[in-house]
Amino acid sequence: MVRGQTIRCVHMFHPIAAKPQKPLDLVSACEGRRIVDVWRHGKYLFLELDRGLIEMHFKFDGHLIWFPSATNLLRRANEKPDGTHVDVALELRRGVLGFADGRHFGRVHVWESREACVPLGGLGVDALSREFTREFLYRQLQSSRRTVKDVLLDQGRMAGIGNIYSCEALWHAQLNPTRRANTVSKKQSAELHKAIVSVLRRALECCLNPAPVFREEDWWFQGLEKILRMYQREGLPCRRCGHTIQRIEQGGRSSYCCLNCQR
Repeated sequence: MVRGQTIRCVHMFHPIAAKPQKPLDLVSACEGRRIVDVWRHGKYLFLELDRGLIEMHFKFDGHLIWFPSATNLLRRANEKPDGTHVDVALELRRGVLGFADGRHFGRVHVWESREACVPLGGLGVDALSREFTREFLYRQLQSSRRTVKDVLLDQGRMAGIGNIYSCEALWHAQLNPTRRANTVSKKQSAELHKAIVSVLRRALECCLNPAPVFREEDWWFQGLEKILRMYQREGLPCRRCGHTIQRIEQGGRSSYCCLNCQR
């Protein structure tokens, strides 16, 4: 949809989306540039330009909205009381790609190249890539005395595993999230690797079926709750052993686990 198109204009509705970069730098670096490729690494989306790189991070609630034209964008964007929230919009020859995050945590940045992109340089192996092997995961676990969940959430080691899916994968692998990573055996690590890949692929399938409708600002991913076995089920019975699911705090985040069958 956007690959091969030229960015005719950048509409900056909420400059906070570009912080800490200067909004005008984002505008000047992107206008007139052609999008040659679109790809993802971990939780980031990248639009590679014929000169430069746009980086998008959606945080918790960020998402993309497609507008058929600039006229449609300007009629709908941020108009009270029920207008479509848009932070940054890339006007193309055919349509407009809008980036929106009502909580203003998401960010849109521009870099001179892949090599200059600071977040990209700090990302580890993508958890859905071929490089994410059983051997790789085992080495990462064995090299750390931190908790196994902390290692999974470390985007510098493995990119793309968030709080929800780490809880789910650890439940499937029957591993306690507070367990020290270097105490996980090779067999247990293999089970964890299988669980991570399975959970991420199932989540991706849910996000693609039904297909995303980016033209509708109220559209959101549906069906993810159907695959969750642990996350946000505090006080409910474990679907494996029947014991009560607990919620514990880890690094300012909530972990959900069954203290009976996750060891």
